[in-house]
Amino acid sequence: MDQETIAHNLSELVDYQGGTVVSKTLIDKPTGTVTLFAFDKSQGLSEHTAPFDAMVCVLDGAVEITISGTPILVQKDQMLIMPASKPHSLKAVEQFKMMLTMIKSQ
Repeated sequence: MDQETIAHNLSELVDYQGGTVVSKTLIDKPTGTVTLFAFDKSQGLSEHTAPFDAMVCVLDGAVEITISGTPILVQKDQMLIMPASKPHSLKAVEQFKMMLTMIKSQ
């Protein structure tokens, strides 16, 4: 059976590594991407923008996501949409894993 026909536990597809951010791309198509991330505590992504909406689904732990200067705590089993063209950043308040889905259309 190939990988596409097996059910997977998302949080087990990417592992934590001390002091860093680990990513694993699951889908990379011209129409969008799905990427898993594992952030060690205090790791993050600096403020940036994206041309398309992005949906974050937290699989484990907790993250503070700041969108246009407003911090939002997102915890396990919660999701948040980061709007296109709005500056946003992420900081792990504890180790956390997320699935990031970006659909590239307007």
